[in-house]
Order: sequence, then structure tokens, then C-alpha cells
Amino acid sequence: MSGQSRPPPAGDDITPFQRMAASCTGAILTSLFVTPLDVVKIRLQAQKNPFPKGKCFVYCNGLMDHICVCENGNSKAWYKAPGHFNGTLDAFVKIVRNEGLKALWSGLPPTLVMAVPATVIYFTCYDQLCTALRVKMGNHAEKAPLLAGAIARVGAATVISPLELIRTKLQSEKLSYRELTNCIRSAVETEGWQSLWRALGPTLLRDVPFSAMYWYNYEKSKSWLCERYKTREPTLPIFFISGAMSGTIASIVTLPFDVVKTRRQVEIGELQAQNLTSKVSSSTFGVMSRIVAEHGVSGLFAGFLPRVIKVAPACAVMISSYEFGKAFFRKHNQERIHRPLQTSNT
Repeated sequence: MSGQSRPPPAGDDITPFQRMAASCTGAILTSLFVTPLDVVKIRLQAQKNPFPKGKCFVYCNGLMDHICVCENGNSKAWYKAPGHFNGTLDAFVKIVRNEGLKALWSGLPPTLVMAVPATVIYFTCYDQLCTALRVKMGNHAEKAPLLAGAIARVGAATVISPLELIRTKLQSEKLSYRELTNCIRSAVETEGWQSLWRALGPTLLRDVPFSAMYWYNYEKSKSWLCERYKTREPTLPIFFISGAMSGTIASIVTLPFDVVKTRRQVEIGELQAQNLTSKVSSSTFGVMSRIVAEHGVSGLFAGFLPRVIKVAPACAVMISSYEFGKAFFRKHNQERIHRPLQTSNT
């Protein structure tokens, strides 16, 4: 009987594969939720400033950013169609009326190709690291999410960065896989392996502090809400609110680095689209200085409202889905363990 009542050890109650499945589900659900917002945003951008050939912009689904390259003065199918929209709501209505409901998710494939593997690596690494660090840090265990979030983001960003570069190359030049391989080999021979990790610096400057703050505030918010509502186990609303709050705080603090990263991404993508090999402008500090010179200090906080509006619900949906998935697998595992014991007792 005592064996039945003892809870499984923390961190060992679900397998790494189950964590990966939970994070994969969360990434898909978040992409489904946020992609329509980006499709509408890109359509509105396209009607105000048509994109010439070789021009780039950044497509973000709330989980990560993607470079998109325009061709022949017109864009690819999922963001072309400049229309006559009078605002966000008007764009939603006209896109659905003229192109059908599925047009709102026409940017989903490129989102999932990058978002799913990045999210799986990130969330799975965070959980494993956080569990190990809580044990090793002893009295300072409450700082474990801070460190685990930072390390997990470094790993995920470093792994995904070359894939983002390769995907941009494929999109901009329509290369075959053999041509792409030759192109990458040539770049490595000319500029070294580090050429595959261009713009990783500003990416890490934004994402590492974001992740550290996000996970630390998330765990604190979750504990505080559990105390406030006198519940031992967090509920789905607590997961949702904690994710939204921590995502909002982290997105505001790291916004200047997000602006720099976007500028660097666009510059790199445009050079690739025009088949140029010139070195990208300057360091992160240099890009910041140029933005301040051109637009003032407020330029470092451009896109404040859209970023918060997008990141907060994306973080909330992602973490809620992930925690719900983990709870599902945890319950499944416990039932599987207890079933043989109940059978033997009868």
C-alpha cells in the first residue's frame, strides 16, 4: 500500500520523449493560434510598402522569427495579394470573404518547419536542466529556472541558426539541394564555419535574457498564484496567466535587442537575396548606435505594442499546452504503474 501512495520523484515522472511530445503539441497549437495575426500583419505591410525583388522582412509567429524574401516585385502566395484594407479587423473579414478561412493559416508550413524543432529542443532541455540544477543548487534552487532557461535558449538558438540561414537561401534563390550544398561548402571554405551562425550574437542577446527572465518569473508567478488561490497543484488558468505575465515582462525588457536582431536579419537576408557577399554592417552596439542616430532612443522600442500583444498570448498558449501535455503523460504513467499493483492485490 505504501508503494501506491508514494509520489514519483520530481523530474522522473515523465520521459524525455513525452516532454518532447508535449512541447511539439504546444508549438503546433501556438502556431495555429498566432499565424493568422501574422498573415494579416504582412498583408497590411504589403499594401503600404510593396516589397521589391530581393527585399526582406521578418515574419514572426510568437515563437520565433523567419526571414521572408520577395521575388519579381511580388511576394510568395501566402503574403502577396496587396488589398485595400482599412485596418486589422477589416483585413480579417476581407481575407476570409475573398480567399476563404484557410487563407489565414497560409503561412503555417514555413512556421512549423522551424518552430517545432526549436521549441522541442528548448523546452525539453529546460526541463531536464532545471530538474538537475534544483538538486545541485541546494539552498539556491529557486534560481535554477533563471540559469536553466538561459542555457536551454543558447543551445536551441545555436542549433537552429544554420537551419534558418539554409531556409532563407532556399527561399531566396530556389536552389536545388545539390546547389545548396555546393553554396554552403563554398561559403564555409571562404568565410569559415562561423558563416553559418551569422546574426547569432544579437539573437542570443535578445533570447537568452528573455528566457532567463521568462522562466524565473513564470515559476514565481505560478507559486504566487497557487498560494493566493490556496491550491497545491497549478491549474490551467494559473499556467495561462503566469505564462502571459512573464512573457510580457520579458518581451518589454528585451525589446531593444529584438529591434537590433530584426535589423541584422533583414540586412543579411537582403544580401543573400541579391547574391552579395558583403559583410553585414557592424556589431550589435554599432547597429544600436545607428538606430538611435536615425530614429532617436525611441527607435530601440519600435513595435512595442505589436510585440507585447503577440508575445503575451503566444507564451500563455505555449506554456499552457506544454504543462497540460506533461500532466496528461504524468497521469498516464501513474495509471500504468498502479494497474499491475491493483491486479496483483486482487
